[in-house]
Amino acid sequence: MTARAHSLRQGPMLEVENLSLAFGGVRAIDALSFRVEPGEVFAIIGPNGAGKTSVFNAITRVFDPQGGSIRVRGCDMLALKRHQVIGAGVARTFQNIELFEGASVLDNLMLGRHRFPQGSFLAQWFRPHWVARAEAASRERIEDIVELLDLAAWRNAPVAGLPYGVRKVVELARALAAEPALLLLDEPASGLNPEETRDLSFWIDDIRHDLGITVVMVEHDMSLVARAADRVLCMNQGAALALGKPAEVQSDPRVVAAYLGA
Repeated sequence: MTARAHSLRQGPMLEVENLSLAFGGVRAIDALSFRVEPGEVFAIIGPNGAGKTSVFNAITRVFDPQGGSIRVRGCDMLALKRHQVIGAGVARTFQNIELFEGASVLDNLMLGRHRFPQGSFLAQWFRPHWVARAEAASRERIEDIVELLDLAAWRNAPVAGLPYGVRKVVELARALAAEPALLLLDEPASGLNPEETRDLSFWIDDIRHDLGITVVMVEHDMSLVARAADRVLCMNQGAALALGKPAEVQSDPRVVAAYLGA
């Protein structure tokens, strides 16, 4: 099923209810609840240490929460093992870029296709016609993503020699290669210049409209949040502080106080 078909399913794409996560005496997430609708771009903001990335880590099974529930298209994410998350239609990027630097851009993107079966080791070795067709289809999908994100100039370049901003785009491309229904972007604008951030806002819009993918992003860049997000959740000390349209949340006195320490 394609990502666009996923977005047309009934019900919320993501449901988080009473989620709680603690590390010793530190409560990273405190009874947090929110939902994200199919086709929405949803941003999570908040000061450093608010628990934003911990929410992503709970969704993708990096951490085991002590309470609450997480559902993606009705699937109980807490019942899955970490390697099963991608099969549930969830892909993510990271604050710190996680790429194979010795490999080319195309090779890194092909790794994003690992969830689509292309035969056993023996089938890969002897390459019957159906394996060749599957690989050709994956490469065609990769080329679509390369074109979407303007990566053609770097397709065969080793990742190690790329500028930081291009590496960020390559990581986004690799997540898209998995054809997720739900894409989690962890500080996608971190380290980008204003022009790169503007390009990112356009790509997020294309990802939502052209690919039918629901996007949830953790972000500190309020210009990107204002341009790209439909709704914003502000967290503080692990709990929900405000939820609404970007302008409403940014002007909320509680949000201003959380950021300025008033």
